[in-house]
Formats: sequence, structure tokens, C-alpha cells
Amino acid sequence: MHALQTCVEIMTAQPTCCLPTDTVQQVAQLMRDENVGSIPVVGNLRSKRLVGIVTDRDLVLTVLAEGRNGLDVTIEQIMTHNPVTCRQYDDIRYALNLMSTHQVRRIPVVNENREVVGIIAQADVAVRTDLADKTADVVVEISKPDTAKRY
Repeated sequence: MHALQTCVEIMTAQPTCCLPTDTVQQVAQLMRDENVGSIPVVGNLRSKRLVGIVTDRDLVLTVLAEGRNGLDVTIEQIMTHNPVTCRQYDDIRYALNLMSTHQVRRIPVVNENREVVGIIAQADVAVRTDLADKTADVVVEISKPDTAKRY
């Protein structure tokens, strides 16, 4: 039997966030500097109320692949609005089920006011839990090509 773990034990706390008005180039540089593949998008940097999420894949597929200029495209134009989230005290299995059901590799962790307090990536689950079988199942589900989401 696995010990119950909550999202707060697994998540990366206080992740770097960006604004909807930031340019794609600004966020690409932020991703590079922070060595991350996704960034929560917040209404303002003080409250950090979640409004979306943007990934390196979004930048490549909706900007670079279409020949658009990263200086002219704002994050609001390409982000996923209202992403799937979990709360910091949810059981990690709940977050894994959400990731599997919605086929996402990362899930923002929010508090009761929908303010970003963390983020959980598939890799966090793999290295910070003893749920190897469940993690493998999630990888299989989110990797199915027909309905894969962007984050």
C-alpha cells in the first residue's frame, strides 16, 4: 500500500509565471532561463490568479511553424485558457487522474482563489513518488496522439 501523498509534496512551488500581454519572445527567453517547458499565465504577477498556461510546444506549433514573429504575438493569442488544475492538498493520485483524463503533461496547482502556488510535471511524479505503475499509465494515456492536449 502506498502512503498518501498530496500535491504540495510533489509540486514545484512558486513557479515562474508570465502575463497574457507578454510576447512570445519574452516567454521563450523565460523558458530558456528557467529551464522549463511550460509557464502558467496569470492576470497579474502580484495575485498570480491563473488564466492560462503556455508551453514550448505552443510556441513552436502556433508561432514558429506558421512563420509568425515572436515579437508580434502575445501569449494571450496562443495560450490554453482555463487549464485543468488541482489544489495543493489534493491527493497526488487525483492529479494523476486529471493528467491522464485530460492528456496533459503538466498541471498547475492553485489555492482556493485560483492563485498559482505550484506546478506538477510528469517528471515530478516520476521522481518524487513511489507510484511508478500509475506514472507509467499516465504517460501512456497522455501520449496517445489522437486527442493529446497542448500542455
